[in-house]
Amino acid sequence: MKHESVYGHLSGIDVRPKVERKGNLDYLSWAQAWHMLKQLYPQAQRIVYESEHTGLNYFTDGRTCYVKVGIVVNDIEHIDMLPVMDYRNNSISVDKVTSMDVNKAIQRATAKAIAMHGLGLSLWTGEDVPSQPSEAKEAPSKEPKQRISLEVDDENWGKVLKYVVANKELGIDELLKNLRTKYKVSTKVQKALKDNIA
Repeated sequence: MKHESVYGHLSGIDVRPKVERKGNLDYLSWAQAWHMLKQLYPQAQRIVYESEHTGLNYFTDGRTCYVKVGIVVNDIEHIDMLPVMDYRNNSISVDKVTSMDVNKAIQRATAKAIAMHGLGLSLWTGEDVPSQPSEAKEAPSKEPKQRISLEVDDENWGKVLKYVVANKELGIDELLKNLRTKYKVSTKVQKALKDNIA
């Protein structure tokens, strides 16, 4: 399959039947994401990066920790760097981090790196954590989903900009299509996004 078609192929897959719920959030488990990816791309690989200074599978700034996971599909690697967090999504201080905390962060970063290739990305669009649960598990509503009005420098701008910059290889048209599933994107916002990936 051509490199350009991997994202199109994976982003077109309906992951809703495999979505699980934790608290108020919907998510695709790393195991489901990996299974679905490997069925379609058996040569896909996961790389869990290790610190060259410590040899450990996490990195630290001296106060907190993060993991770095890459997923390679057809020679294209997407990397996710994720803080080691507690159940409230707060970073855990380095002196309190356990191997289980690191393992959970690696698995979550695996799911996010797979999503960068397109599989289940709609669950993460513009968010640092999965989006609020949709009505996907119920009968689809005939009314269009309410979208959030996106403005330059509003509370969502930083997250959206981070997503756009990290995925600029998709091109502005594909990025806008993804963003419009959640946000109302004005001409002014489109111009600002284009300026940031130019």
